[in-house]
Parts: sequence; structure tokens; C-alpha cells
Amino acid sequence: MLFSLELSIIYKSMNYYIENRSTDPFYNLSLEQIIFDTFDKNHSYFMLWQNHNSIIVGKHQNTMSEINSAFVKTHNINVARRLSGGGAVYHDMGNLNFTFITDADENTSIDFSTFCKPIQDALVSFGVPVEITGRNDMTIEGKKISGNAQYVKKGRVMHHGTLLYDSDLEILSKALNVSDNKIDTIESKGIKSVKSRVTNIRSFMKNDKTLNEFWAVLKNYFFGSFDMKDYIISGDEENEVQKLKEKVYSQWSWNYGASPSYNMRKIRKVETCGTIEILLDIGKEGIINNITFYGDFFGNYDTQELVNILTGHHYEYNEITDLIKEIDISRYFFNLDKKTFLSILFY
Repeated sequence: MLFSLELSIIYKSMNYYIENRSTDPFYNLSLEQIIFDTFDKNHSYFMLWQNHNSIIVGKHQNTMSEINSAFVKTHNINVARRLSGGGAVYHDMGNLNFTFITDADENTSIDFSTFCKPIQDALVSFGVPVEITGRNDMTIEGKKISGNAQYVKKGRVMHHGTLLYDSDLEILSKALNVSDNKIDTIESKGIKSVKSRVTNIRSFMKNDKTLNEFWAVLKNYFFGSFDMKDYIISGDEENEVQKLKEKVYSQWSWNYGASPSYNMRKIRKVETCGTIEILLDIGKEGIINNITFYGDFFGNYDTQELVNILTGHHYEYNEITDLIKEIDISRYFFNLDKKTFLSILFY
């Protein structure tokens, strides 16, 4: 069920601002997860942060299909996978990221506008005519300046987004475009992220500011609009972030992962959901030996649960329909109904 939080209750008993000046994407994504998983859930957290040149892919995406591998290697661009779904985004030092971590109802699903609204309000106060549009974007005069994603689990929500302030848009475009003649000649098994026209915020500011000055006024806006207090990361918390970085976020297995073998491929773009790609390994007698889901979709539940349910059963419409009759497919693919899921799987 779609939820909508009133802005007045986004924040709890204490709203903490975390000043994070690290530009290491593997550290920053680890920090987000440590805050989400282990910090006091009686409070809410807001963070502004940056990554040095990086491509951040969504949780469900096939990394090799989202990046221009040769360009990424030549330009020493980091590639990291985040905890939330959605499409791949490019970060550089002209981009500023924001993160909200707060409470959500147990029935919470994906809701972007609630968390984009205070960012929109801040930008409008700076003279920037920003609008919340599409599935998860903010735009200026129809050009994208912010992409957003969410992760929801056990009554908590993490919403994070980009703010293209003074980014190198040429590098952004080249890094995310897979060339037609990739040198490794690997067949693309994933979906290229939706390519939107983009622009930078800086040229629309009422008073021109450097990115650091923009960071400061945005921070001050939130301190002035909400009851906030600075939060200082402790030594023990820092150690936990470093451990997670080394164990998960800096690992090739997390950021790339092995491409599964398959003998059947289904793909569909669903307007309200995103792109879903299904790779199937169908064995003897029509048994599903393996099934993998890729795409820029969002979901509250891990698709591995669905993989476990379907694996070992016949690839047959009636059998699969019966198998998932009690399953809420929208938990795995936000805004997708069961009928559409079955049509992607079989037609």
C-alpha cells in the first residue's frame, strides 16, 4: 500500500544531521547502511555527502550492462552498488547527494514525493524552479537534476537522491552509455538505464554559489526549517562502517557479481514500475533450474525470495500461477500486478 507521510512527522523526537565529508563511494554507502541498520530508531537522520567520480548502480541491476566499461576503466571511475533499487546514476564532485533515514509504517511502500518535497522547497527558496516529476525525478524546465531511490525494511525507510549542481554532464553521458562495440564483446544481459536530458542547478540559482556554498545554504535551510542537531560519528561506529565496507561494498561480488547462465530471456518496460528483465535456465522436462531478475525497479522485499519459490518448478503458466496465488508481487516489484508479472514471464 502506498504511504504518504506528512512532512511534520518525517522527523521524530530528535532529528540528527550527519556531516559526512568522505568522497569514497564504498565508505559512503556503508555509512548509509550502518545508520539505517544500527543507529537509534527513536531518531531520524539527514545527511549531505559526495562521491568522487563514480557510477552507482541499483540493487537489482546488471552492472556490466549499465556502464561503458572501457570509458570507466580509462577514466578511473568507481563502480559501486547501493542497497536500493532504481537505475544507475553518475556522481562527481559537482553533484551533491542527500539521504533521509526515518520511520515508516509497517505497510509502507515506495513514496518519493514526501522526501523530495523539502528538497524542492529549499531549491525554490534559492530561486530554482524545480518540479517533482515522473516516477522518481526532480526536473528544471523538463531537464533532470535529481534521481531518487528508496529502501524500506522493518518499519524504517532510507530515501536518497542526487542533486546535479555543477556536474560534468558530458562525462555523465559517456560513463552511463554502453558502446555498440564493447571491447569485451560480452552480450548485454541487462537494461541500459533510462537516459534523460539533464541540467545543472547552479545556472538557475538566484545568487551564484560554489558547490560548497550551496552545501552550506542547503544545510542551513534544513536546520532552520526543522528541529535539528549535529550528530558526530563515534569511533566504534566508524569501525563498523569500515568493516562493512571491506566485507561488502568494496567487493567485486557485490558491485558486479557473476552473470548467470540462461537459455531464455524475457524483458518488459512497465510504465509505473520500471524495466524488468528475467533470465531463465530451463532444464529437462521444463524445470526452472535458475531464474534471475534484473532491472531498475523498486521493491520492499528481496527478489531472492521469489527465486527460491519458483526454482525447481515447471515453467508452465498454470503451475506458476497457482504457486504465486497468495503472493503479493508488488512487494518485489513496486506497482506491478500479478497479471502483468505473469505476462512478462510467459509472453
